[in-house]
Amino acid sequence: MVDKLNYKYLYQKRDVYYFSKQIPKDIRSHYLKDRMIICLRTKCPRDATKLRDSILSKLNGYWLNLRMQSDEIPGMSLLKNRSITQNQPSIPRLSEALQTYFKLKGSGKGEIFFRASRRAVRDVISLLKDRSLDDYSTTDASRFRDHMLNRGLVSSTVKRVFSIIRAIINLSIQEHGLECKNAFARTYIPDLKDSIQRMPIPLDTIKMIQQECMKVNDPNRWLVALLSDTGMRLSEALGLKIDDIKLNEEIPHINLIPNSVRKLKTKSSSRQIPLVGVSLWAANQISLNVKDEFAFPHYTNKENCHTNSASAALNKWLKPRVPRQCVIHSFRHSMRDRLRMANCPSEMIDQLGEWSNQNIRNNY
Repeated sequence: MVDKLNYKYLYQKRDVYYFSKQIPKDIRSHYLKDRMIICLRTKCPRDATKLRDSILSKLNGYWLNLRMQSDEIPGMSLLKNRSITQNQPSIPRLSEALQTYFKLKGSGKGEIFFRASRRAVRDVISLLKDRSLDDYSTTDASRFRDHMLNRGLVSSTVKRVFSIIRAIINLSIQEHGLECKNAFARTYIPDLKDSIQRMPIPLDTIKMIQQECMKVNDPNRWLVALLSDTGMRLSEALGLKIDDIKLNEEIPHINLIPNSVRKLKTKSSSRQIPLVGVSLWAANQISLNVKDEFAFPHYTNKENCHTNSASAALNKWLKPRVPRQCVIHSFRHSMRDRLRMANCPSEMIDQLGEWSNQNIRNNY
């Protein structure tokens, strides 16, 4: 429990003093958060107040410098080369570039977009500091790559982080008309053989899981059953609305379309998926028991679709029931194999699962 003290900007947690102060609004754009909290690593109130005063003194000096940099230079109107001086763009720092990225690219994006971008920028700043975009070098980018790989991250994850950083910096360079280069643009990332090859779930195992789903008969098992006989992506199923489930048609099906909380991976991902086997049973259970706009309201509401939480919960339940290297997404791999074994035409297979790309299709 946190015990607040009467000392301004100080509080205690487990007897240790912490400094806490709100970032002033006029310079908040320079920071990643609205409040700074610093552990003073002392339990002595006298030492804590001395450290607080020292921190405040340094912060006030630094903030004054930031405010002076943002203010117009006195007597600017008297300069002969005023137009030249005013036309020289100031180069933003990485944290400022992130805010520009959110402002211009964030409209309509989900929480995952913002969370992944913040995490990528935070990782760069923690290693290389928050510097102006022209102050990063290709050597810095290589250091960051090595740092990520040394943390045990797989190559695909490192590439994804670099793609986010590149996009953030490129947008600011373009938006502000900067002449600097993107130090992260051409960093080589080796294709290490560290990625896990996800395997399809055997048909006998699928049938066993489906029987257990019908026995347990709860929302998470409806979700597993729905995925097992439709081949949908987890995010596609989580974002379903009750109105998307068409049970009273000649052929019961799911009308998979994008909505306000869940986009689809591509424009061609919109499709109609027939409900058969336990997926039809799951759809009926959802229709009878869910009194909400969304089919899985414990993971999805009007603001967010919590795919990561659902993935963690379902994979934890599946782990002791499926072979190694099989996860919830493996049902999608299995569906293509099952359709192929049933001599389903390849064009229909691609349409049911939205496997439109030849390279993706060959990976299954």
